[in-house]
Amino acid sequence: MKELLLGNKAVARGLYEAGCCFVSSYPGTPSTEITEEAAKFGEIYCEWAPNEKVAMEAAFGASLAGKRSFCGMKHVGLNVSADPLYTMSYTGVNAGIIIGVADDAGMHSSQNEQDSRHHAIASKVPMLEPSDSEEALEFTKIAYELSEKFDTPVLLKMCTRVSHSQSVVETGGRVLPPKKDYEKNIPKYVMMPGMAKKRHPIIEERTKALREWAETAPVNKVEMGGTGLGIITDSTSYQYVKEVFGDSVSVLKLGMANPLPVKLIKDFAAKVEKVAVVEELDPIIEDHCKKLGLSVTGKDKLPMVDEFSQRIVAKALGQEVPEGMRVDDPIPARPPVMCAGCPHRGMFYALKKNKCTIMGDIGCYTLGALAPLGEIDMTLCMGASIGATHGFHKVSENGEADRVVAVIGDSTFMHSGMTGLADIAYNQSNSTVVILDNSTTGMTGHQPNPTTGYNILGEKVGRIDLEALCRAMGIRRISVVDPYDLDQCDKVIKEEIAADEPSVIIARRSCALLKNVKHEPSLRVDPEKCKKCGVCMKIGCPAISMREDGAHVDETQCVGCGVCQQLCKFDAFESTKKEA
Repeated sequence: MKELLLGNKAVARGLYEAGCCFVSSYPGTPSTEITEEAAKFGEIYCEWAPNEKVAMEAAFGASLAGKRSFCGMKHVGLNVSADPLYTMSYTGVNAGIIIGVADDAGMHSSQNEQDSRHHAIASKVPMLEPSDSEEALEFTKIAYELSEKFDTPVLLKMCTRVSHSQSVVETGGRVLPPKKDYEKNIPKYVMMPGMAKKRHPIIEERTKALREWAETAPVNKVEMGGTGLGIITDSTSYQYVKEVFGDSVSVLKLGMANPLPVKLIKDFAAKVEKVAVVEELDPIIEDHCKKLGLSVTGKDKLPMVDEFSQRIVAKALGQEVPEGMRVDDPIPARPPVMCAGCPHRGMFYALKKNKCTIMGDIGCYTLGALAPLGEIDMTLCMGASIGATHGFHKVSENGEADRVVAVIGDSTFMHSGMTGLADIAYNQSNSTVVILDNSTTGMTGHQPNPTTGYNILGEKVGRIDLEALCRAMGIRRISVVDPYDLDQCDKVIKEEIAADEPSVIIARRSCALLKNVKHEPSLRVDPEKCKKCGVCMKIGCPAISMREDGAHVDETQCVGCGVCQQLCKFDAFESTKKEA
């Protein structure tokens, strides 16, 4: 049957058809939908793990037990799980295991623009790279075959444009391979130095065998056209090349990013007059070609940064940019903002009022760095806010760190904030940590986390009590505030940054966009009372705008949180609730 599927949904379909039984992931755009779609198949056990490292270790355990498994993440999540990945390369697998990673060239929702192919090369793990939804499904099934044939985990690399675009897919039925028996094998699976040393030569031989496989693999294909120019490409870049050049050039599409073939590339180059390499981000394929002694055009004409487009490829390789690819008028920027009624807004305003320096983290609340709040001084990676705050306090003198606090979300705290808090409690820095508990993983689409009490299917499960957890970790000063209550937030912040011991403030209010959250009636502005002072604009609520006649509330966005009411000294904001 043919279906129009999102790339991520096609991967999930491939997991189903290939007989995958276990999926553990941490949500991260652009990879999230793979696990969400896989969870719709009752035959596959799916879960959200606290972080990517745990997800990979759980998937490895399922593989050991004899069932095909999968873990999914975005590119920065692969950094978190690199520890088990690099050693899993040595141990190999029992049943097949796929590690799905989605890169984000262009940084649509990420803090960096790294190229995950480097992880595949460094860990000596094969990587497949589909360029559309059809290949996403097929490569997923091939990846399991590779994993079991060559005794290796396999990386399946997606990217934003492949993950979030749709194309026609031929779907099939589920084929469930027999469960593999687990056999105790200490030399294979216990990676202490003496045993790991014996495994390394096996991995090198495996890489040679995989390179031989790549020479004739169905994932690598040659499409001969005009021989004046041959283009070697991969992933979504292949789509741009085909749209720009059609059959006027010859194309070698590499679906296997690691290890790269040798003979196949040399043979292709010998059939064309000139060779160009079109690949996003780093020159992985280009450098490989140059090591083979080939003269190629690549990053000398194409950029090392941002994602490509048909227009970029055409212009770089000397093609006239077709009319349909031209954008003559600049598109107005639409900067991201925290939603109307976002519970983080009140806490950020209170922190700003207290002139705090804020070590930020990864989540919706990172938007607190933007005007008019401008209240995040640093954002590095998941959980870094707490460790950075501890280090800042430890080297500061004469009270210069008195107003330095960490801000982190509930999901991010469970992901990798706990160890930072353990450092504060153990080594006793006078640090204040603000946990913004909005009862969800907001930035990636409202996935549950260990503090919510619900799993990926919405079923009630064990819930981690943040207050009890922080207390058990050695923090004695723990306060819970409602971020909609500005006076309460202000009072508690003053108390905790003045305290002479570590403290945690939990700002608890559910995300305004959650379906089960009931809102107050929207507000409106009494034009007779509004003095056009602009104080209400300081919180950056998208429901509030300033017009010639004064402040105005967009009632379709307003959730009646009341933060603006607390700011207005003239009582200009009033509820639209009709009097009984």
